[in-house]
Amino acid sequence: MSSSDSSKPPSPPPSAPDLSILGDQVALHPAGYSSTALAKHDNNGSPDRNLVEGMARFRTSPMDFLRELSSYVSGTGWRSYDRIVGQPIYYSGFSETMKSRIMQTPMLQRKIGELAVRRVKTEEQEGRFGSPDDTNGDGLQERKEKRRREIFTQLTEVCEDMTDNMICKMESKRFIRGAYYFATQLLTRAYHQGIHVSSEEVLRLRAVAEKAEKDKHSIIFLPCHRSHVDYVSMQLICYRLGLALPTVVAGDNLNFPLVGSFLQHAGAMWIRRSFGDDQLYTTLVQSYMDTLLTHGFNFECFVEGGRSRTGKLLPPKFGILSFLLDSVLSGRVDDAIICPVSTQYDKVIEVDSYISELLGQPKPKENLKDFLSASSVLSLKLGRVDVRFHEPWSLRGFINQQKERMIRLPQQIDADKMDEKELRLRLLRTLGYRVLSEINAVSVVMPTALVGTVLLTLRGRGVGKSELIRRVDWLSERVRNQGGRVAHFGGLPTGAVVERALDVLGPQLVGLVPVLPEDTYYAVDRFQLSFYRNMTIHLFILQSLVSAAMYVRVKLGGGPEHQRISYQDLYDQVYFLSQLFRGEFIFPTEGLAANLEKTLNGLESDNVVKITRNRDSGKAEFAELSDAERECGRENYDFYCFLIWPFVEASWLGAVSLMMLTPPLGSSGTPWLSAKKVQDHAQLLGKTLYHQGDLSYFEAVNKETLKNAYQRFEEEGIITVSKSRDARVPSTLRLADEWMPKRDPQTGQIMAEGKLWDFAEMISQSRREGKNRRDGKTVQTRVLSLADLVGRKLFEEAKDEDSAEKEVVAKKKRRKSIRTKARL
Repeated sequence: MSSSDSSKPPSPPPSAPDLSILGDQVALHPAGYSSTALAKHDNNGSPDRNLVEGMARFRTSPMDFLRELSSYVSGTGWRSYDRIVGQPIYYSGFSETMKSRIMQTPMLQRKIGELAVRRVKTEEQEGRFGSPDDTNGDGLQERKEKRRREIFTQLTEVCEDMTDNMICKMESKRFIRGAYYFATQLLTRAYHQGIHVSSEEVLRLRAVAEKAEKDKHSIIFLPCHRSHVDYVSMQLICYRLGLALPTVVAGDNLNFPLVGSFLQHAGAMWIRRSFGDDQLYTTLVQSYMDTLLTHGFNFECFVEGGRSRTGKLLPPKFGILSFLLDSVLSGRVDDAIICPVSTQYDKVIEVDSYISELLGQPKPKENLKDFLSASSVLSLKLGRVDVRFHEPWSLRGFINQQKERMIRLPQQIDADKMDEKELRLRLLRTLGYRVLSEINAVSVVMPTALVGTVLLTLRGRGVGKSELIRRVDWLSERVRNQGGRVAHFGGLPTGAVVERALDVLGPQLVGLVPVLPEDTYYAVDRFQLSFYRNMTIHLFILQSLVSAAMYVRVKLGGGPEHQRISYQDLYDQVYFLSQLFRGEFIFPTEGLAANLEKTLNGLESDNVVKITRNRDSGKAEFAELSDAERECGRENYDFYCFLIWPFVEASWLGAVSLMMLTPPLGSSGTPWLSAKKVQDHAQLLGKTLYHQGDLSYFEAVNKETLKNAYQRFEEEGIITVSKSRDARVPSTLRLADEWMPKRDPQTGQIMAEGKLWDFAEMISQSRREGKNRRDGKTVQTRVLSLADLVGRKLFEEAKDEDSAEKEVVAKKKRRKSIRTKARL
């Protein structure tokens, strides 16, 4: 939209300016960018500051580089990291002090004693101390007590070793100054526009940190997790602003030679990916959490667990959160401060590897060689990092508030008398989803996300530059109307922001058609570009669900009267879709009826839909596209549909793939199949359907979305999953009997009927209509035949594996028999 367009609505009130942190420079920048005004140009003619100049490079300015390096080595000014807000860290003996505190916690001492006593009892049952009839009771008790002390000492030594490997070892200020300089050099080579935070949020955070320091309360930073750069940027911000660095939870898969030691001394604590039934290790981790929180040390963990490969937030993982909650809930820790954090990128370094993983390639194990090879990536210009902090809040206050809320519920739940496990689970779920919701609330939509979203939500092969700019303007306005934030670019017009975004995305993602009257762009890699589109979907999930539900009628075509949907039918389909995606997206907590009413009102005010209401009650009776929306070619309505359609496709693929689990005719019983192999074959089925034209979106075959769909099917009781406590034993699954499709007794083909087929058809009603889907029965036959073909291969592989396993067991029995005969 041009700057001369007087019909453009007034801009929203300005928010706090950005604060960019890059090397030595901390600078304020005006809030928001506007297409109606241009910032003053600097000497280079650029409407924006080149923040990369904040870090001197040896090749371009060797003297400045050496001077800057000398400042870090000597600890000049803020670089000395002497006057921090928070508890003392980075002093000689810090690690030994922490180890001593952990080992002395009553919880850990009790657990060691308990395990020692339990082991002695086991050994007594095994006859280690002889028969009680062979010796006097006093002698037996002495031997048992001596053995108990030996085991206690051994377990203590084991704990000390595990503690030494686990805890962060913040010892040397000289080291951390060097680490800060090294990390900043690397980060600003990749993200050449630096790290941006809100000055208002930073001032608020510092005030909270000062109060927390006086009260000896920890600040628990809970960021989203999209990249390994997340914790690097968080540490850099805390260091530059003079806040005590948090201890960062990290998976021990990153603890490989050299890099692991470096990270541990910079603040990382290593934990296993799975604790299993190791009670000693579990208690040790809890004791470390208690020690950190009791003494007011800042802490950081990722509420999603692993990195998001899809661009949107993942469901919360409750492992570390449960330890933190238990510390306060039990009273061992007085209180802690929760601070949700959003970290957004113009471009994520690891996206290429994410796509490989989502398409089924195994995740490579982290190692030093791959880490060093990443240096080639650091020469790229990936734009900037935007970090936003939600207003911090008290964990103790949250617990008390939730208990009071439970008492006010209609069921009159007494939180004090509630089963401890049930109370803990309720609090954990509420805590996890509250943090995710608040991360979404403060997230900034980056220009690359705006451009990526527009490119993937337009019909046609490509889009002209002027139309791209117009739709980015439209999307930016909608983001703000939804309460979202758009990254600040200090006075730059939309066209310049779009140019920057296209430059960061690069020709591998967005192509330019040459020799045309107008620059025309198209999505080169839609799968990878979907990562950036998914960064905006949380803002429009309700509008998308309503639009997909309306599509049940809109897809029929014809006049407006044929595309009108009754409120009840709309409600039912929205309810079905919201239940289908309840593990995929985070919905407002007001309830379906209130959310639907609010969303319809918003779409009506935007002139996207027209609502027919009852004259007497005022309640909605019908919904349809507005005349204005039809005249503009459904571009706004289609936008919402295009956002959700890939996820609808993935769920439909997941449902259809369950048809593979129909045993062939003549099979005895329903066998258990490897869950991983079933999902791998589902992905293979999806790739085939896509290339044959029965699936519109290649993103629908991504592993994470399929896994979420199968999780949902398990919750619904469509499939039964058997999981072993031993992580080495793979999970298996099978279709529930009542969901099992039938086969034609004559042909042996799977029949398009039954609960599972009806479920898939319910999803299919909201799928995007494609040219290959208008032949009805033929599509049913083709899709089911293909599912059956892939399924037969799955059963054949399972049968071969079962035969091989039986042969191994038989060989072991024969060997055992031979050994027995030899002894005889």
